[in-house]
Amino acid sequence: MEYLNAKDILPPFLLKELQKRASGRIIYIPKKETKRAGWGEVNGTRNKYEQRNSMIRTLYEKGVGIEELSEMYYLSYESIKKLVIVKKR
Repeated sequence: MEYLNAKDILPPFLLKELQKRASGRIIYIPKKETKRAGWGEVNGTRNKYEQRNSMIRTLYEKGVGIEELSEMYYLSYESIKKLVIVKKR
């Protein structure tokens, strides 16, 4: 952590306010909070998988079997099964 002189970085009106409240004391200024993006939101991966999963569910509803979907999408039988069961709930 780097210590800076407030008179070098703050506008005069703000420096005067701080001097009224905490003259001669050390003040910690926390970093600005930023919202973190969730997994795959920045590069579009999440959206890609959501679209794929939606297509799998649609095909399943149209009568395509789990085994065939497994071969089409190169996923395990259990992975496809989880995707179509989640939709039913």
